[in-house]
Amino acid sequence: MNVPAWGWFLTIGLMTVFLVVDVFVIARRPHVPSTAEATKHLAFFVGAAVLFGIFVWVEWGGQYAGEFYAGWLTEYSLSVDNLFVFLLIMASFKVPLKLQQSALMTGIVIAIILRGIFIGLGAVVINAYAWVFYIFGAFLIYTAFKLATGDGDDDEEYHENRLLVFIEKRFPATKEFHGTSLTVVENGKRLLTPMFIVILALGTTDLLFALDSIPAIYGLTKEPYLVLTANIFALMGLRQLYFLIGGLLKRLVYLSIGLAVLLGFIGVKLILHALHENNLPFVNDGQPIEGVPDIPIVVSLGAIVLILGVTTVLSLWKSKRDGTLGDVIDGTSEPAADGAPDPTSDRPVDEVLDGAGDEVPTDSSGSPSAKPE
Repeated sequence: MNVPAWGWFLTIGLMTVFLVVDVFVIARRPHVPSTAEATKHLAFFVGAAVLFGIFVWVEWGGQYAGEFYAGWLTEYSLSVDNLFVFLLIMASFKVPLKLQQSALMTGIVIAIILRGIFIGLGAVVINAYAWVFYIFGAFLIYTAFKLATGDGDDDEEYHENRLLVFIEKRFPATKEFHGTSLTVVENGKRLLTPMFIVILALGTTDLLFALDSIPAIYGLTKEPYLVLTANIFALMGLRQLYFLIGGLLKRLVYLSIGLAVLLGFIGVKLILHALHENNLPFVNDGQPIEGVPDIPIVVSLGAIVLILGVTTVLSLWKSKRDGTLGDVIDGTSEPAADGAPDPTSDRPVDEVLDGAGDEVPTDSSGSPSAKPE
């Protein structure tokens, strides 16, 4: 692909505008989005991704459009798995419902920036060392094996990474949330708030997931432009997806198996491609291996759609057979995790926001107990 510099700036600029507007709107009115609101926004981002793929098709051809759609679907499916960990983070830190949207949005912005750095580094490494596809492929197959055998399953509790533990020990923090403020001043001292820790947890956790997703998408396209846009489109709709399917995540019982098959397929594709363009001196004397198939993007896209479709259908069928899907639809089941949104709740948003812990703490005079900064 020959993407001019102005094309990069225009694409990144437009997506930045969408994110800034989103952050500004959420910051002005922290709330729990209704199902209609989340559905409308999610449909917008999905529609925008589809239209972008059509633009790629018109401008650069069907091959690159197929690579974009395959990468976008892969990133989106892996993001669904991320949502379960996000639910555990929200529950672990007891984030008030109306503040979860703000935490997610800021965490997603951080994730986009960090992934952009990873994508740039990946492009440099791939261009300089073709043999890195062997490493990427082996890593994805190893990850797929862990998911399939249960070693990679999400725990029922969130365990903080070392960075978070260091931050919490090194810098004093309050125990109460103070709206969306990241720091407050108490008794003349500036303290972190739990919101800062939550946002850091979301951003760094997504970065860990990028260790799987970035090699996976580079197995579908070598175009950094498509890798970046596919990741951004997947992440931009993640917040709405969180509020829509939070309670249904537990019912996607075969999600890990489906993702294992997906990552395994891409891993095999990467190794076949590495053999097809081999330059390692100890493999076939540094010459490409003739006769090794190079899986075309049409087959890859079809396989991704088939894997995700079968995974979803079988998961919903099993949930219906076990009687758990009906509970979610009827609104009789428990939320996926304490403090996480229940997408099946029929309560008005105002009633949800009246819950304990959702307001900024106040003293006996009704004034805020700390000055947010």
